Amino acid sequence: MDGMESRSKTVVVTGFGPFGEHEVNSSWVAVQELEKLGLGDDINLKVFEVPVEYQAVQMLIPELLETHKPQVIVHVGVSGMASTVTIEKCGHNAGYIRMDNCNFCPGMYCCVEEGPEYLHSIIDIDAVCKGASSACPEVQFTVSTDAGRYLCDFIYYTSLHQSRGKSMFIHVPPLGKPYTAAQLGQALQAILTVILDLLEYSEDH
Repeated sequence: MDGMESRSKTVVVTGFGPFGEHEVNSSWVAVQELEKLGLGDDINLKVFEVPVEYQAVQMLIPELLETHKPQVIVHVGVSGMASTVTIEKCGHNAGYIRMDNCNFCPGMYCCVEEGPEYLHSIIDIDAVCKGASSACPEVQFTVSTDAGRYLCDFIYYTSLHQSRGKSMFIHVPPLGKPYTAAQLGQALQAILTVILDLLEYSEDH
């Protein structure tokens, strides 16, 4: 039974599929690298590739939360402007005017009608950035408050809303600009390790 109990913590991590100029989306590559590394024997890591589609996100997030009941759900996306691994502090509800891979955008240009303007993670993002920087010094980590009003921001807000804040979003640069797939996987592992330590500490105190 002890072995069963030690496997009880589940973490869900998503990356996005191809879109626009990102024929290979480094976010999904990084998540696959994380899957190879794992998060230790006592964490059940589940990874999913998400299409760059608003409606797919709206259907998938509640399904993932209901099916897996994760301790935390972490989303990863690519930013062509990023040169660091960027941890996002909040998701925004409105401003989604950019068409997705299906040439669709939300009718009210928002995630949740009459929802709050933005939602924050319950996780201490600054502490995560500091801890990950110490654990993985070859990668530069930064914090941001603007996830970009496209699918990255959309999935983050949707996830924060559905999970009551037990969610986080990470932007990674395109592959080779400057980090390898392996380095991005190590960066995600460092971030997840810090998140799990913080959540465990908060549960114990």
